[in-house]
Amino acid sequence: MKIRDWDRNLKVRLFGEALMNVTFWMFFPFMAIYFTEAFGKDKAGFLLIFSQVFSVVASLLGGYCADRFGRKRMMVLSAYGMGLAFFFFALASSPWFTSPFVGFLCFTLAGIFGSFYWPASQAMVTDVVPEEDRNSVFAVFYTSINIAVVIGPMIGGIFYEKHLFELLLATGFSGVLLATILAKMLQETVPVYSIENGSSMKWYQFLREQIHSYGIIIRDKTFLLFIVAGILVAQTFMQLDLLIPVYIKEVAEKQTLFSFGDYSVLLSGEKAFGVLISENGLLVALFTVWITKWMSHYRESSVFIWSSILYGIAIIMFGQTTNIWGMIGVMAVFTFAELMTAGIQQTFISKLAPEEMRGQYFAAASLRWTIGRTIAPFSITLTLWIGYEWTFLILSVLAFFSAFIYFVMFQQFEKQQAKNVIL
Repeated sequence: MKIRDWDRNLKVRLFGEALMNVTFWMFFPFMAIYFTEAFGKDKAGFLLIFSQVFSVVASLLGGYCADRFGRKRMMVLSAYGMGLAFFFFALASSPWFTSPFVGFLCFTLAGIFGSFYWPASQAMVTDVVPEEDRNSVFAVFYTSINIAVVIGPMIGGIFYEKHLFELLLATGFSGVLLATILAKMLQETVPVYSIENGSSMKWYQFLREQIHSYGIIIRDKTFLLFIVAGILVAQTFMQLDLLIPVYIKEVAEKQTLFSFGDYSVLLSGEKAFGVLISENGLLVALFTVWITKWMSHYRESSVFIWSSILYGIAIIMFGQTTNIWGMIGVMAVFTFAELMTAGIQQTFISKLAPEEMRGQYFAAASLRWTIGRTIAPFSITLTLWIGYEWTFLILSVLAFFSAFIYFVMFQQFEKQQAKNVIL
């Protein structure tokens, strides 16, 4: 399905969200550095965990609100909320007033609004795109985000250290602009029956049902292992926005990236990390489709297991090098591990899920990231107790252990499949 054939709502969103994503990624990768410098590693880790708890609850309620109040309304309100939160974050980092605590509250609030925005935005795609074309539409949005991941950190690496106020202000403006565009140009797409059915259930009833539905992971041992392995490997993957930038800020001394005659590009700290995060986004944007097709030729068990092993190798290698070109090489390994499973995870979940419970299984599968994202910031605090080298080692052990859990899971899954064939 080509972009020119898209519903008008999606075209508006694609270009409006692109602006928001670029400005957001100009500062977001450096937030772990900001809070660590402001509060210290001991407090920063726990504060980031605290902020994620609220985002997790908001993400659970996001689908309910999208059905209850409408896709457009939730997206507009959330975009305005994110814009205003970043405005106040900018004021708390301005030349006239500096308060990291206020900045942390605004950052948390922006995360909550973001957790309400994305379920409504994804539901809108489902509303207006035929099932056979949804993958291609989601792929375009995913590519758009990764283009922002390339551009944003490169700009942020240059300006973050001395111009955080301006970066946050730009993000606030883009959030309000996005909300205004959505309010004027979007059409509501929520089915009427969703609003009518949603009105009979209170938010706390919905939240209770959501939590209750996760009981399926206890009854399905294969799926439980899938969740546990995903949480463990997430501890490695999510350090890209947490431990790795703090580590590079502290250990990466000024060094030459490349030179031509008398001209050379010197990098250290935030600029070095900006290059690495941009590399990750560029590789994802360029090679997701190709690597997904490549991995389709191998058994799913081998892909999941080797992805975890490569994550473990990459994260321990990060703790062994301070050379920028060495880090660039490690990031390539790290990104390859990410892309190995990017295209097959949803397909595997659909294999595990009974047809009548597919929605519940997909919702429960998100626990891999919600729980993983909640506890991952603890790694920053851990470095105070045991140092970077041992922290990276522990993260690599978790990744290797997730590979073992995947091995056990697929053994059980294959036995179950064979049993089903006999029956």
